[in-house]
Amino acid sequence: MSPAASIAWPEAARRVAFEHWLGTIASRHGLEPESLEPASADASFRRYLRVQASKAAGGSLIVMDAPPPHEDVRPFVKVARLAEAAGLNSPRVLECDEAKGFLLLTDLGRQSYLDVMKSASAPEADRLMRAALAALVRWQVGVPAGVLPRHDQALLESELALFPEWCVRREFGIDWNATQQASWKRITLLLAGSALAQPVVAVHADYMPRNLMISEPLPGIIDFQDALAGAISYDLASLLRDAFISWDEAQEIDWAVRYWEAARRASLPVSADFGEFWKALEWMGLQRHLRVMGIFCRLKHRDGKDHYAADLPRFFAYCTKVALRYAPLSPLLALLEPMSGREVAAGFTF
Repeated sequence: MSPAASIAWPEAARRVAFEHWLGTIASRHGLEPESLEPASADASFRRYLRVQASKAAGGSLIVMDAPPPHEDVRPFVKVARLAEAAGLNSPRVLECDEAKGFLLLTDLGRQSYLDVMKSASAPEADRLMRAALAALVRWQVGVPAGVLPRHDQALLESELALFPEWCVRREFGIDWNATQQASWKRITLLLAGSALAQPVVAVHADYMPRNLMISEPLPGIIDFQDALAGAISYDLASLLRDAFISWDEAQEIDWAVRYWEAARRASLPVSADFGEFWKALEWMGLQRHLRVMGIFCRLKHRDGKDHYAADLPRFFAYCTKVALRYAPLSPLLALLEPMSGREVAAGFTF
């Protein structure tokens, strides 16, 4: 039977290749091709389809469609195997066609942490976050950093360069003068230096509620194909200061302390001084937030995905808070204010 006709394909050749691949694996997994439906899509060219599978635990599996040359499934496959070996609840790769960019994966469910947390009670959010913190410690202990690409200075600086290019110039139409550019360069070097000074562990690189699933055991961990070897605070900063949901600072610190204590018990190389660890986390978060603002604006202006830019006010609030707190970062305030002032005036609060 043919795959569901409701699945749209950008070109006929890819649809034909997919139907051929699916046909060759369907009987091995008891797949029901006519049941195919969209599962999710993300900011890249990847998308995910759900298919019923009579032989699968839970009754469904996930197909990743990652069209070359835009996407390469090999990093996903590599990290999936590392995560499985570490005892994490992550998708297992059941079938893989690297050349064509098709994967068959186990299904971790339909609800993300983000879906639930938007309306969760405080005790329920705390329960979910504690599970996420425990899994993060397991990830950092069990996934070897040495086999992952390094989050080095060149990469850190290239990520930060997305902010002036896409957010400052393209979104806000601002051209920095030589003095402003020099100030930005100093900020870039400070943030990259802080990240590089931290102990190195395996970094998921998008460890946030949107990529954690309500699954047994909690959490199911997805979207890890960009994993790196980098700063130990990176994933915790991503989790606590998320792109789509925010917490008051007292709650952030409570969860950060719980992670820090668990990390020390697990002999992870966190600072013995929580205050120093928190500072490093805030600086790491600032680097990430500036990068993500650039990415969100690029998605809007280059890729026609306008909805990501709706969360810019949240990021300006994150960045302003950190720049106000640490004197070496205070020159960033003058660069942000012409843009963040508009966003703050729109009424954004945590």
